[in-house]
Amino acid sequence: MTYLSDSISQLIWHLPVDITFLAQQVRDADLMGQIQRNWSQFVQTGQIWALLTGLVIGYMLKSLTSYG
Repeated sequence: MTYLSDSISQLIWHLPVDITFLAQQVRDADLMGQIQRNWSQFVQTGQIWALLTGLVIGYMLKSLTSYG
């Protein structure tokens, strides 16, 4: 097991530095605006009612099937 972890750490150590910049490219930095737009879309499409219905039915089923 030590050999495997040593091999993995050596592999990660020799990765090119450019690979870390792939996850750092941001197109739209307005995070709160994105959250607000997505929440509005979630409510307008009626998915919130499906979520709430699923939570209520799931809680009722859990209560019926649990012992004690």
